Amino acid sequence: MSGVRAFVVAAAFGLSLALPLYFAAAALATRFGLIDWRLGFGTLTLGYGPLLLMAAAGLAVVALLLALLVKPRAGLGKAALALVIPLLALGYAGYVRSEAASIPPIHDIVSDADAPLMFSDRVMALRAAVPGANAVEADPRVPDDDRFGPAAGQSARALQRSAYPDIQPILVSQAPAEAFETALAAARAEGWSIDATDPQNGRIEASVRSLWFGFVDDVVVQVAPAEGGSRIDVRSTSRVGVSDLGANAKRVRAFQSAFE
Repeated sequence: MSGVRAFVVAAAFGLSLALPLYFAAAALATRFGLIDWRLGFGTLTLGYGPLLLMAAAGLAVVALLLALLVKPRAGLGKAALALVIPLLALGYAGYVRSEAASIPPIHDIVSDADAPLMFSDRVMALRAAVPGANAVEADPRVPDDDRFGPAAGQSARALQRSAYPDIQPILVSQAPAEAFETALAAARAEGWSIDATDPQNGRIEASVRSLWFGFVDDVVVQVAPAEGGSRIDVRSTSRVGVSDLGANAKRVRAFQSAFE
């Protein structure tokens, strides 16, 4: 029986240690374009990931019981660690899911819902080259799918107004040229990758890439003359994925804070 215990403990320990490598490989392969994001994120991470975590946790429970019950006792530390790793991962996944449930499942944030900024042909071409990319629409809607609960089929603009009423056009007393430089400095300070600038037309295009999967969000800023100074509009839109987990709203709010 001690031989069986040793095998199960070793298997549980090895599987748990392999889990971080599995998720890192799925993320990095997606980031560097080795596999489609729908495979790396959708299938390998969201699809198979929870199943692997639960299987690893189940095997670790068996290993822990064997380590406790089979005499002479051995492998208790390895079995315990084998259980801790998937439990921590499942706990984090549950936290993310809980956070997602409290955030509207949208991926496109605009400062002016009635006249959202549009991206240049260059950006639209980059987005079109991504398989399964989100469309850039004036009034997008959440997919009519039960996964999205009460938000299914609703207008993303209406959901944004309800969740983020503070995101509005920015009005400043600066002249347009000065406001443009302030906006450009704020974008750089936030770590955006500045892809194109047009000072004469007050336009900035930027992008932000996520750390692990390399998901790209496109950002456009427009500075225009307004009574008493300038008006600054912004749009931040994810290239892929229905929900951004609030990332675009957080980005726009951080940008707005530079003008407060």
